[in-house]
Amino acid sequence: MFTINPCAAGCGRSAISGSHICFTHQADQEQEISRIVAYITNNSTIKDINVSGMRFTGVDFSKRRFYGCNFREASFLNCMFSESVMRMCFFDFAKFINCDFSKSDLQFLSFAGAQISGCLFEGTELVHANFLGAAVSQSSFSNSNLYNSRFINADLEDSKFIDCNLKRVYFVNASQKGINFKSSNTAEAVFEMEEP
Repeated sequence: MFTINPCAAGCGRSAISGSHICFTHQADQEQEISRIVAYITNNSTIKDINVSGMRFTGVDFSKRRFYGCNFREASFLNCMFSESVMRMCFFDFAKFINCDFSKSDLQFLSFAGAQISGCLFEGTELVHANFLGAAVSQSSFSNSNLYNSRFINADLEDSKFIDCNLKRVYFVNASQKGINFKSSNTAEAVFEMEEP
């Protein structure tokens, strides 16, 4: 699991991997982004990196394996994650716009408080994922296995969950506008907590 080293500037954020300061305090942020992108694209397996707060645009992360990585508060625009494998990675309060996670194997991930817009999670194993309080719009999870995932207090809008496994998926207190659950096993999902 990634190590959290405090930023040497004393701001309370964590230092990014390979540096003693956080992304915000980097003198040349573009150079740091290039360094991390080069590391990821040159390796098929990425373990324990902390790139909290970084910005990625048009990066191809597909067919990579990520284990125990921290992408908290990072932003991703037009990035590809298709056919990737991820375990125990954190995307809390991250922003995803027009990203593709199709045909990936994603387990034990946290997207708590994330903003997800125009993204594809189609044909994906998205098991034990946490979308607590996430804002999801114009995205598709169709043909995916979402077993035991959480969308508690999420804001779901104009998105598709067509032909999905929703067994033990919690949508408690989630707002839903324009959500399509066609051919999914919604009877096995939890939409309200039972009174004791």
